[in-house]
Amino acid sequence: MAVVNASSLVAFRQLSSSSSSPSLMPSTSKQMPFASAKIRAFCTSTFALKNINTSETVDLIEEENDAISEELESSETVLYSFSPLPLLLFAALPGATTVTSLFSPFVEIVKSFNLPGWLVHWGHPGNMAVVLFAMGGYGTYLGFRIRFSDDIEEKAKAKDLHPKLLAGMFFFFALGATGGVTSLLTSDKPILESPHAVTGLIGLALLTLQTVLPTLFEGNSGLRNVHAILGSGIMTLFLVHAALGLQLGLSY
Repeated sequence: MAVVNASSLVAFRQLSSSSSSPSLMPSTSKQMPFASAKIRAFCTSTFALKNINTSETVDLIEEENDAISEELESSETVLYSFSPLPLLLFAALPGATTVTSLFSPFVEIVKSFNLPGWLVHWGHPGNMAVVLFAMGGYGTYLGFRIRFSDDIEEKAKAKDLHPKLLAGMFFFFALGATGGVTSLLTSDKPILESPHAVTGLIGLALLTLQTVLPTLFEGNSGLRNVHAILGSGIMTLFLVHAALGLQLGLSY
């Protein structure tokens, strides 16, 4: 009986001590929500920071791509604006085959003459250079003397000779175009496929307009200024045409 009471007393003391001491589980359960809230807040802020950094990176990449595309577009525009290749679009127009068939009989006659190769090759450029610098150059000089000379007699002579020289230049240029086509076909080269041919056609068209303008001078004095400016532009165009012709001649 004494042993039972002693064991009961020991058990009672252990139970009382365990109940009087603070429990660890409630404190742990109280701290867990706070810790999990910290973890969620940290993860959320980290995810938001990653999203912000990703969006900023995407914006920077898009801005760099836009800048590169703008630079490429500007460089392409500059290249095309200085390129003579758009003039070659005229070469796509129909007519080269027709012109070749029309000139074929005459080309065969020229080939039968067995002319020296240098004459066939450089005959057209030599003749056109004389027409351009002798008739065109002096005719242009006379045109400026008509406008700026104070000598009545000099102006009268210039008015008489100026249209004759430039009309002759127009005639020999038109005739020389057929010579250039013949020279190319005799050398078995394609026609109407070079900037030289295109500038020649444009120059002849502008010369036709220039020839018509003097008939409209009466009653419209402003056309005289147009005639002078257009004439200077045509001469500049034919200088470029001559340089392109020299380049073409040296290419084969």
